[in-house]
Amino acid sequence: MRILLLLLFLPVLSISQIAFQENAVALGCDNTTYGDGGFGGGISFYDFDNDGWDDITLSSQETYPIRFFKNNNGQFTEVDLGIDNISETKTVQWVDFDNDGDNDFFVTSRLESNKLYENDGNMQFTDITESAGLTMIAYKSFGASWGDINNDGYLDLFVASREPESTVKYNHLYRNNGDGTFTNITVASGMPEQNFISFCSAFIDYDKDGFQDIYVANDREPANLMYQNNGDETFTEVGATTGSGIVIDAMSTTVADYNYDGYLDIYVSNTHEGNQFLKNNGDGTFTNVAPSNGTTMNSSAWGSVFLDAENDGDLDLYVSAEYDDFTTHLSSAFYENDGNGMYSIPSEIGFEDDLAESYGNAIGDVNNDGYPEIGVLNYFPSNMYIWENNSAQDNNWLKVKLQGVESNRMGIGSWIEISVNGNLQYRYTLCGEGFLGQNSAYEFFGIGAAAEIDYIKVTWLSGTVDFIENPPVNSAIQIEEGSNQLSIATQENTLEVSVYPNPSEGIFNIEVKEGTAYQVTDMVGKLLRKGTFQSSDGIVDLSEFSAGIYMLHLASGSKASTYKLLKQ
Repeated sequence: MRILLLLLFLPVLSISQIAFQENAVALGCDNTTYGDGGFGGGISFYDFDNDGWDDITLSSQETYPIRFFKNNNGQFTEVDLGIDNISETKTVQWVDFDNDGDNDFFVTSRLESNKLYENDGNMQFTDITESAGLTMIAYKSFGASWGDINNDGYLDLFVASREPESTVKYNHLYRNNGDGTFTNITVASGMPEQNFISFCSAFIDYDKDGFQDIYVANDREPANLMYQNNGDETFTEVGATTGSGIVIDAMSTTVADYNYDGYLDIYVSNTHEGNQFLKNNGDGTFTNVAPSNGTTMNSSAWGSVFLDAENDGDLDLYVSAEYDDFTTHLSSAFYENDGNGMYSIPSEIGFEDDLAESYGNAIGDVNNDGYPEIGVLNYFPSNMYIWENNSAQDNNWLKVKLQGVESNRMGIGSWIEISVNGNLQYRYTLCGEGFLGQNSAYEFFGIGAAAEIDYIKVTWLSGTVDFIENPPVNSAIQIEEGSNQLSIATQENTLEVSVYPNPSEGIFNIEVKEGTAYQVTDMVGKLLRKGTFQSSDGIVDLSEFSAGIYMLHLASGSKASTYKLLKQ
């Protein structure tokens, strides 16, 4: 089993209590206001130099430089990476577009051309925008997101453009050709060259067919867009039929599985008319549950991010807003999940002075203690916020980072599933989310008081499934694609057996010698099924049982084998 155990921290201490403290200046991030550029800017809380510590990158208004803050063991130092001074930047994003193991840099601008900088592996950067074929990206760009539309192992690019007064500033989809160049396939993919006044987008496999769809947030009419991936580099817009085509002042696309049902939900920020929380019903449709779960906010909201603040096993939600006081509307909101998907704003957890005019936000782990921090880019005259997580560390946790081999190197578009005492949690990996945000490369899991994790399962875009049993708690783990593939046999194969699909949603096909006896047990040995296969094409049906690991015991004459069955 090839996993990289990077960090082990902190024993169980005391009862859990959420607590945050704003510590940007104390941590070394001073004089970091965005300025007053239109509709704010973006933030990346991403380890840009791959040293294991989450760094911070900030966009800026016209004439101001992009800011880079390197994390040195929990303290930030501003560094100059030789990136050009680009007017009024929006998205600042680290992406390994060429799968060479280092992080390249992409930036969008509302006033100039967007730029792609290639990293030579030593944090020296070259502007390759022209040679990469990206020079025709529209101005007035805001959000950018990366995903793999054809599962070829290379990240493709979607750029959102917001320009209501122009008829030529369109959203664009660029296919990564795998040779350092991109091709504009917007029209060929079925996306119209039309002005949608779009702020942001996110790659999301909403229907779980193994192909990444694209969700786009539009400011006012027309409605938000859900581009369903047809699997052949073309898309069909299904916003109306899925219920995700809402007509609001949509600013963000924040994606997570908040209720752990295995389907991705979307939180979309809005003005005082209320944010929308689009619950994925698992049947290809969405329902807005914000009015019922307490997350409408009714302010002028922008960036939002899901996080498990106290590592109790459920996803909380933080939302930024452009108001700088509480007189009329909320200037921000931290929503605590009660464990059942209902949210409320707790008092006295540190956000009482969260009063700046804010737009982009992102999460990372400043000190590698497994408790996520929130970075917020604020408008002039406010400095950025780093909401340091000082919650009582009595809950255990896990952090997972992916390294693709057949899939894209960053593992974007992968599902990560963990089981804790049979209870499942899911994360989905993105590059470009929220409002102009980029979160840590690590996915954070809180596991409460549990002392053990049953397993980690990673389903990559390539279809490869990696499976790790009993990973250590309170650890940061990097998983390489294909190095921990699901083991189906627990002893030497003395029977010629084929088990498929595995994992399965309940039905397992068993190809084995006619007359082979079988038993199925759970992990503690309780007998669930037994019988004899009357033909060489047998079936084991576990549909009525919950998701988890089961044992298939086979015997024929003097030969026997035992296999693991993973029910999703």
